[in-house]
Amino acid sequence: MTAAREKIIAEGARLLAKGGREALTTRAVADAAGVQAPAIYRLFGDKDGLLEAVAEDVLARFVARKKAMAPRADALDDLRLGWDLHVEFSLEHPAIFSILNADPKPGRLTRVAEGGIDLLRSRINRVAAAGLLRVSEERAVALMRAAGTGTVMMLLGQPERERDAGLSVAAREAAIAAITTSKPAVRHGGPASAAIALRAALGETTTLSPGERLLLDELLDRIAAG
Repeated sequence: MTAAREKIIAEGARLLAKGGREALTTRAVADAAGVQAPAIYRLFGDKDGLLEAVAEDVLARFVARKKAMAPRADALDDLRLGWDLHVEFSLEHPAIFSILNADPKPGRLTRVAEGGIDLLRSRINRVAAAGLLRVSEERAVALMRAAGTGTVMMLLGQPERERDAGLSVAAREAAIAAITTSKPAVRHGGPASAAIALRAALGETTTLSPGERLLLDELLDRIAAG
């Protein structure tokens, strides 16, 4: 990242945090960064490009901090921590949340956003490996993302002083209850739950060829789907 680009993004993030999307104008950013407006258009294309670049930078720093954190010993506690961090970040950066979740389209997720989802996938995989997942990992990731995004949108729509402090915890536990079982599936569940647990543990084996691994993944997915 060039010094000029880094300065523009830093000032953009500061203006965004202070005054929201309306405060992040090309003129305001150019003045704050000490550059001419054409430099912003040359580096980012337009205001939307600048908004996305700022959002990506802030999100990248958050994801990097999450990656550096040691996972909790209990897989479900680790999943809860990931939820809490996501909600906390989104409420502290409402403009960033708005930019990243506006106009969702297939294939539109950026590399940094995908990195954040990968962290959720890894947490879900730990739950599955423990035999506690009642749905497929893909469905669990989708449900947690949907519940988390909806919770943040609900809270952001309330005046800050009137927000329901327990809503996030209630939504988190409802989502976790929807995707997990209270007893390890391998000992107490049916073939679908056992298939989910086995699929999660396949990364630990090196005895399968890539083709065999692909075939087994497909078979386990079909069993897990019931």
